[in-house]
Amino acid sequence: MFFFLKPDKPASTIEFWPVVLTSGEVIEIRCVHDARARRLRLIVTEKGVRLTVPKRCSDRLAKQFLSENAEWLESQWHKRPHLQRNTDLQLHGDESVLLRGTPFPVQWSEAKFAQASLQDDSIIIALPAKAGLPQAKRALKEFYLQEARKDIGAWMPKYLPAFPTAPLAIKVRALSSLWGSLSPGDGLLLDLSLVLGKASAFEYVLVHELCHLVHRNHSRSFWREVEKHFPDWRDERRYLHSEGLGLKSELQRVIK
Repeated sequence: MFFFLKPDKPASTIEFWPVVLTSGEVIEIRCVHDARARRLRLIVTEKGVRLTVPKRCSDRLAKQFLSENAEWLESQWHKRPHLQRNTDLQLHGDESVLLRGTPFPVQWSEAKFAQASLQDDSIIIALPAKAGLPQAKRALKEFYLQEARKDIGAWMPKYLPAFPTAPLAIKVRALSSLWGSLSPGDGLLLDLSLVLGKASAFEYVLVHELCHLVHRNHSRSFWREVEKHFPDWRDERRYLHSEGLGLKSELQRVIK
């Protein structure tokens, strides 16, 4: 539990709510009143804390929601200073990068074109002699995209026959807060950082978004649909709540 301080300058659609954690630290919650939002949503990123509030939701209910999630918020907040390593990805340095929940040592080599690949128990980053850190990061990003597409391609045939339709397009890119989304036009978007974490968590997010082909909400019917296709979804959701911020931060470290 924490208590609220009076905001200095509330805006019409965005307010900043200072709150006091149990440690005594004061943090600022960016409260966004969004007409498109259907539910309260609390996220913690490297940029800070954001609370999305539906237009018809009162401040009292929003603050009650924050209080109910105080323990989770505080645990995620205290992880932030340790999420990013003290240094950027070190070119030709002693590095390791994540793939499917496992850290792999990086081996550097020389080649005509920049590329990254998984070989035995290492990730090989091959670069031209005069290439720098940006080329290495682009090679890693492309490697992660290829691996993510490989996983999606392996899982889709397993699940698609059970759904009335299929996504019209599937895209993977780095997302700041979401894990995935399904557009009104049935375009499926997934977060690239998922490939850094456990494969089962990535698979769960894919199934979660496919279930939106049946139910365009998070109703009880939707969660029953998720349960039918992925019975262990609760374990994966807990994993993403606990480790997700670190995965997103690590992706930024190695590709940005």
